[in-house]
Amino acid sequence: MTIRLPSELVAAGLAPPEQLADLARVADRYAIAITPEIAALIDRADPNDPIARQFVPDIAELATTPDERADPIGDDAHARVAGIVHRYPDRVLLKLVNVCAVYCRFCFRRETIGPGKQMLTPAELDGALAYIRAHPDIWEVILTGGDPLVLSARRLGELMRCIAPIGHVKIIRIHTRVPVASPERVTSSLVRALKASGKTTYVALHANHPRELTPAVRAACARIVDAGIPMVSQSVLLRGVNDDAKTLEELMRAFVECRIKPYYLHHADLAPGTSHFRTSIADGQALMRALRGRVSGLAQPTYVLDIPGGHGKVPVGPGYIDMCADAGAVVEDINGVKREY
Repeated sequence: MTIRLPSELVAAGLAPPEQLADLARVADRYAIAITPEIAALIDRADPNDPIARQFVPDIAELATTPDERADPIGDDAHARVAGIVHRYPDRVLLKLVNVCAVYCRFCFRRETIGPGKQMLTPAELDGALAYIRAHPDIWEVILTGGDPLVLSARRLGELMRCIAPIGHVKIIRIHTRVPVASPERVTSSLVRALKASGKTTYVALHANHPRELTPAVRAACARIVDAGIPMVSQSVLLRGVNDDAKTLEELMRAFVECRIKPYYLHHADLAPGTSHFRTSIADGQALMRALRGRVSGLAQPTYVLDIPGGHGKVPVGPGYIDMCADAGAVVEDINGVKREY
């Protein structure tokens, strides 16, 4: 049974009784949900457990720094109709639902998701699809939310059948944490519902620590990949969770072993109450340098920053080359040695 209340956290041994009042204050503002699959991963004897840190609420979430904002990546600035965010010319976000199987404590949409914030109404969904039909520059539709895979296979299949006739849409990308949070939901019927005639579907899986990729999760991802649906990964660089080279190395290798291509490593956004998760960009760049020297190119994600205010996502990884005035260059190798080119 999914844990949703502070009292349930205490009963499950995920928080001490003396923290109940503080947890209730956090729960009044931000939703809680920890599935049995996630709860089973948490080492209750480790006060710094990286899985608990991602999902168990903390009183630190009520401390907001001056640079944090309710809409850190500027969704509102690029909202066109209900459910549609059109930031880049060739793709749109279609935010179907505002609920998730689990609620990450660092979520950049934490102010707009949670119980009571449900899916688009039929009229709003019709309006969103009409917007997509009316804009032939839209090549890719990204299903997000919330988590679109909390929908039933029937509802997801209905949506895919609505998108299928839109000729200029070629790619449908689905962002989800469900295979990690509730792998049993990834049934054969759900996998079939991910496909749309004439379209290529990608599934982007969010995971931040190698322990999240349990045998059950790997089997769920295999059901998706075996159906011919490619998968990519998205992770967030989080202090105390994955901000060391060994953990990132294990995570990225685990993705590749699951036939999931590492895609993005996000610098943590300026969401309210998340400063205890954020590293510096310099720390992130150092970690990417370490990865470059340790793992295969298949296991290299792109380290990105979503510029606050809705100005888009850009790579912020380390640089390795300095151009010289005589058209030559100095290149730094993976061991930090500078070489002339």
